[in-house]
Amino acid sequence: MRVSTSLPKEVLAMAVDSILSHKFRSFLTVLGIVVGVVTAIVVASILTGMRQSIVSIVEEYGTNNIYAFHLSTGFGPRNRDERNRKPLTDDDANAIMSQSSTVADLTEVAPSIGSFDGKFDDNLTYEGKNYRWAHTDGVMPNYAAMTNLVIKQGRFITDADNYQRRKVLVVGVNAVEALFPNHEDEAVGKVVRMNGTTWEIVGVIEKRKSGFFGENEEDRKVFLPYRTARKEAPERGELLLIIQGKQGQLNDAVQEIEGILRQRRGVKTGEPNNFDVKTADNFISQFDSILGGVGLAAIAISCLGLLVGGIGVMNIMLVSVTERTKEIGIRKAIGATRGAIVLQFLLEAMTLTFFGGVLGVVLAIGISNLIMILIPSLPAQIPMWAIIAGLGTSVGVGLVFGVLPARKAANLDPIECLRYE
Repeated sequence: MRVSTSLPKEVLAMAVDSILSHKFRSFLTVLGIVVGVVTAIVVASILTGMRQSIVSIVEEYGTNNIYAFHLSTGFGPRNRDERNRKPLTDDDANAIMSQSSTVADLTEVAPSIGSFDGKFDDNLTYEGKNYRWAHTDGVMPNYAAMTNLVIKQGRFITDADNYQRRKVLVVGVNAVEALFPNHEDEAVGKVVRMNGTTWEIVGVIEKRKSGFFGENEEDRKVFLPYRTARKEAPERGELLLIIQGKQGQLNDAVQEIEGILRQRRGVKTGEPNNFDVKTADNFISQFDSILGGVGLAAIAISCLGLLVGGIGVMNIMLVSVTERTKEIGIRKAIGATRGAIVLQFLLEAMTLTFFGGVLGVVLAIGISNLIMILIPSLPAQIPMWAIIAGLGTSVGVGLVFGVLPARKAANLDPIECLRYE
């Protein structure tokens, strides 16, 4: 009994001793394992960090919000057929508010009024300084409350601003830094030029806590009153509706909104929507599907590295069987069973690949931390499951590719082994 219980420990010690006696050869053998594990963990850490950034952004804007638009929103390209869809209207917004029992509030946004048509110049200038990267949106006064927007300086757009179509702006931090370098605190009250006329800055947006690659889209925003935007860019008919569902009734609100819009837009039973309605969960799910594709590509690359590493392990173990033929014969002559020989070589292969997995994990952690240091805006959080999966997979590769050498060693004839030179 004492011999059988100590046998695995003795075999493991022999395996480790064999690996350490050929350090450089062992390192070259598991190099593919190392590459595969490093690729998998580094990609997993980056994707995990990116997903957490997206979740934080969506949650910061409000988890109870619903976004309705005539085109597909979110991530990915839009269908060409969508270009022919007619935009949503103010009457659609009024119908949702009057007919839905599950909607708490609604705000209208005239998105990116300076984009595409070129008839609205959203380039801001002040005393020779330019800001050309503005994302100019016309918004209602309740936009700030519905999207949890925080004002750093000044105020947000008021009902009076909107009703009277005043030429006032609430700008993001990027515009302030570009137009008022070293004087960011003095932006409120300044008059800038945009679209050939003068505009007064009445507020500055606080930088969002969450961002993607270190920046939130709102950092580039320039908000003006909704009615002012409609007056300045009448050709831009696009309208985004941000709708807040009542607490605990988000799914019911989505169904009601879709029903109201389908009826108003003449969508027949069985036909797909000619508009898009999404919630925060929809955006996260859509992003997850994109990450899934990237993750599959990373897994394919990792598997290639593991395959190369596994073949290398099998090759070196076959060589080891040949080199240690006499040792195998002696062990069999003193009573070692076929199972003991198989266990010896399997443990040696698994120990070898385990060391490769450990080295891969250490390198992956170092690379991920280096990425976060060199590129702070690129999120890279190392998930524990990736480390465990990397180590487990490396051991599994040793088990699978060590079977053939182990069986070859176990099937050797002890008499022929003892004669081997």
